[in-house]
Amino acid sequence: MKEFLLIFRNEPMAPSTTPPSPEQIQAMMKPWQDWLGGIAARNLLVTPGNRLEGGGKLIRSGNMVTNGPFAEVKEIVGGYTIIKANSLEEATELASDCPILHVGGCVEVRAIVPM
Repeated sequence: MKEFLLIFRNEPMAPSTTPPSPEQIQAMMKPWQDWLGGIAARNLLVTPGNRLEGGGKLIRSGNMVTNGPFAEVKEIVGGYTIIKANSLEEATELASDCPILHVGGCVEVRAIVPM
């Protein structure tokens, strides 16, 4: 089996004046827990990954450091997961049930090449 990186992308959220309640957070997390739990139950989850903050730094050759990600990007990388699958097609099928797809986001599926 090969490992695949699932990269979750979505449009940046507008800053909210009120943080979500614990109940709202739980409601948002439940579909993710169920989806990842289903992959784990099939022994195909390598790591659930982590969420990523929207900002960061970009280092280019010559040690030039700028704010990142890119200003022209309309979507931000919000997180990642690593799964196991026999093929890109199988990994894509597993990703097709990702909860981010129900809120306008997308999932990039990439094979991980061992060093």
